[in-house]
Parts: sequence; C-alpha cells; structure tokens
Amino acid sequence: MNTRNDPKKPPSEAAAREARLKAALKANLGRRKAQAKTRTHAEQEQGSSEASQKDAE
Repeated sequence: MNTRNDPKKPPSEAAAREARLKAALKANLGRRKAQAKTRTHAEQEQGSSEASQKDAE
C-alpha cells in the first residue's frame, strides 16, 4: 500500500515541505521563462530597429 496517497493520514511535515518547495520551484521556473521570453523579444525588436536605421542612412 502506498502511504503517500492514503487519504486517512494528513501529509507529514516533510511531504508538506516537499510539496511547497515543488510549487515554488515550478512558479520560479515559470517566471524565469517569461523573463527570458520578454528579454529575447525586446532584443529582437531592438535589433530590427537598428537595422532599419542603418538602411535609412
């Protein structure tokens, strides 16, 4: 029998901590991916505006 999924027992402190850390890690990863996507998008826009300025000269 799997003791982690036993509905009669509340999760132990270690299991609760593990769940909190897992959720925090997932949220952090999501934020970092969003930041990287925004940064990449901004760099692409900046690169295209620099290229159009060079073409205008």
